[in-house]
Amino acid sequence: DSLSYTSAISVALAVVFVVITAGIAIVKLIRGQIPMPKLFPAVPDLASVWELFTAVPVLVTAYVCHYNVHPIHNELKESSQIKPIVHTSLALCSTVYITTSFFGYLLFGESTLADVLANFDSNLGIPYSSVLSDAVRVSYAIHLMLVFPMIFHALRLNLDGLLFSSARPLSSDNRRFGVMTAVLLLVIFISANFIPSIWDAFQFTGATAAVCIAFIFPAAITLRDPHSIVKKWDKILAIFMIVLAVTSNVVAVYSDAYSIFHKKSASSNA
Repeated sequence: DSLSYTSAISVALAVVFVVITAGIAIVKLIRGQIPMPKLFPAVPDLASVWELFTAVPVLVTAYVCHYNVHPIHNELKESSQIKPIVHTSLALCSTVYITTSFFGYLLFGESTLADVLANFDSNLGIPYSSVLSDAVRVSYAIHLMLVFPMIFHALRLNLDGLLFSSARPLSSDNRRFGVMTAVLLLVIFISANFIPSIWDAFQFTGATAAVCIAFIFPAAITLRDPHSIVKKWDKILAIFMIVLAVTSNVVAVYSDAYSIFHKKSASSNA
């Protein structure tokens, strides 16, 4: 119940972020301060083609919160509400993602960084630039803080079920709950400080864990079919999903590693 309020506020703050970014871009566009952005990526060689695949894991990561569907479904008074809830969530998230990327790229063009919030450190070239930049960064920082408990809740619950499957429920064991929470928070904090770029984190988690959660695990459950309710077409689709996921996984990991090591070799030669 408490997570429902934090989630609602986080969505509202994400909308605030989009509105401010769109407003700044529109104002600068009216003033003629925005040049024509590049509509298509430059692909001069084969290496550039591989670099395009580095964006795919990031997109996959954005849509791997479906593991929260079942806990939410169990808490609904009317189970029939789950479908419109899922459809509304996907539509809202897609709208926020698309508008953020569109106005962010329109505003910063080729200077857009992996973490777009870093672009708001500079002067935006409009009145009250510093105030708007601070509003964007503060709103999105609070948004991330409020989204974290929802993701962390699922992580802690599933990891506890994996490690202590025969133990009593986590909610009734305060000591195990506290120790697991502290350990996970410490690991996440240390990892966040040592990862050089959020883009690198999303690349590899999207190419490995996100692909498993989104495609391989659901397809494997479908193929197992313990209740014998899966049709032949469902199994064919599940096999196709696994093959597609493994193939894209290998290509994405290779392209991510190639991109990182290529940048390091280029910087060392320079």
